[in-house]
Amino acid sequence: MTALTAEAAYRRCEEITWAEARNFAYGIRLLPPPKRRAMAALYAMARRIDDVGDGEWPKDRKLAALGEMHACIDALAAGDLADPADPVLVGLADAAEHYPIPLEVLHEIVEGCEHDVTGTTYETMDDTVRYCRLVAGSVGRLSLGVFGTRDKVRSGAGDEAPVLADELGVALQLTNMLRDIGEDHAMGRIYLPERERQRCGIRPGEWGPPEGVAALVRHVGEQAASWFERGLVLLDHLDHRSRACTAAMAGIYRRLLDRILTHPERPLSMRVRLPAREKALVAVRSMVGLRP
Repeated sequence: MTALTAEAAYRRCEEITWAEARNFAYGIRLLPPPKRRAMAALYAMARRIDDVGDGEWPKDRKLAALGEMHACIDALAAGDLADPADPVLVGLADAAEHYPIPLEVLHEIVEGCEHDVTGTTYETMDDTVRYCRLVAGSVGRLSLGVFGTRDKVRSGAGDEAPVLADELGVALQLTNMLRDIGEDHAMGRIYLPERERQRCGIRPGEWGPPEGVAALVRHVGEQAASWFERGLVLLDHLDHRSRACTAAMAGIYRRLLDRILTHPERPLSMRVRLPAREKALVAVRSMVGLRP
């Protein structure tokens, strides 16, 4: 088995990121190269986990594969490299040597994917938020390991940053859920809470009537906006380039949320998107230090 160089591994991780995660890529392009490569490796690993849940395998095989992911994460956290020819593992192992990435947090992404595979139902908003913390708050906390934080400007600042990263992740994931209502339903997944769906008069297991869906989208969207307000305080703890990266990603999703709230019925019939020129504008604004 031929070992892969870290440079070659990172190159492949960046190819995966640019191809699969345009919004994410807009942000991490603003980082210095070493941090950008580390973030690409983190994304490639998260993408690999997601691909298991979204793939065509039967449920039992998916769950077995996710069990193997747990074992792989344990090995990485222990400093073991199961496959020195695997670019994702090589890249992530190298990133963890250079940055204090809490690799054990990857288990949360796997757990969230297990919920997808088993068809978990989310009864309350707290249940939905917990799922958001697993699949997106976790990414915020992992990313913070790469970003680091500026010198503490007040007591407790170091303890606050992971909480803020988690809250920003919840905001991003709630926005994703609203944008992807139709796509998720096609895969048999409903993430928004059943109690709120019932309150808005939405039929069980469906997305109708349209006026009920629009009411729910507005309700959850307003909560997502509150999560953004809290989570964006994280920017105060980051250096300029890490702040710009985070502000760009958050800014793109915040604008997506604004579009969704302007026409809350649209997620039923189309995937709301931002044009590339608007994403580029968000990135420029982030580089000059403007808040999303």
